[in-house]
Amino acid sequence: MKRQVTMKDIAKEAGVSIATVSMICNHKDKNISDETRKRVLDLITERGYVPNVMARSLVTKQTKIIGLIIPDITNPFFPEIARGAEDAASKWGYSVIYCNTDDKIKRQENYIKILTEKMVDGIIFAHSAEKEEADFSKLNIPIVLIDRDSKSDNVVGRVLVDNKSASMSGACYLIQKGYKEIAYIAGSMKTKTAQDRLEGYRSALQEHGLPYYEKRVKRGCYRSQWGYEAICELKKEFVPFDSVFCGNDLIAIGAIKALKEFGIHVPKDVGILGFDDIYIAKMTTPPLTTIRQPKYEMGYKAVELLVNVIEHGANDNKQKDRLILGTELLIRQSTK
Repeated sequence: MKRQVTMKDIAKEAGVSIATVSMICNHKDKNISDETRKRVLDLITERGYVPNVMARSLVTKQTKIIGLIIPDITNPFFPEIARGAEDAASKWGYSVIYCNTDDKIKRQENYIKILTEKMVDGIIFAHSAEKEEADFSKLNIPIVLIDRDSKSDNVVGRVLVDNKSASMSGACYLIQKGYKEIAYIAGSMKTKTAQDRLEGYRSALQEHGLPYYEKRVKRGCYRSQWGYEAICELKKEFVPFDSVFCGNDLIAIGAIKALKEFGIHVPKDVGILGFDDIYIAKMTTPPLTTIRQPKYEMGYKAVELLVNVIEHGANDNKQKDRLILGTELLIRQSTK
């Protein structure tokens, strides 16, 4: 069996120290000449040298691996976050381990345990809708929350949007378009995201002097099937509505399907507003009016924040590590 090439072999053939090869491999070679860098990199390619990550981690105390825990990989919102996270991780020389919890708290807890055992340097985390808080108090690695906020311990940063403000702007838009009986289909109320979006809807009604009608509000989960079922419930209960504000785009897609089956035309009879702007929102029939979240940027910024903490330590000013990104109302054909 052929012996594996070591860093010592590369250093000897290149006529440099092991420390020099190590600095080049770890992109800490700004003080090394271009000639030396090229000679070492050419030898690495020629000899097929692969750095021993585990051995390096024993010295640096870093594995250059971060975990990304997301609640629902089937929701197109989260793969966009993952793309941003992976691109940023690659830029900084890190790898990403993806974990999908299916919004189940037991799977979430299991993945936290697995990632810790794999000695990841930190975790980016969007918690399960089954429970509002997650317990990180026993972990000694940094945690960055994304999309769903929490009061959890050991959190060094957050990348979020202002869900209340965004929701309020969406509901105000519907009211300004002439809609007066706006139903609201929410996701899981165990998440602060859903709580804030519902509060934004209520605030918009109050600001425009419209009553909040509890029967027009349906609370469930962030899936298209729930949007379908919620419309069926509203119709079964004979609740009047001229528009529906949905807690996310998947809910909106399910709602449109149900309305069509009831013979209700969108937007002629009922307007529909979503939240997220997933990639299929513009391809629905009709194309969905929605509130765009900067999904890719959220993933990218979360990794930047986490890597900065891993390599330089946590910031004493916690507000500086709380990034609130902007949203945008995208008007398409599902509202008149």
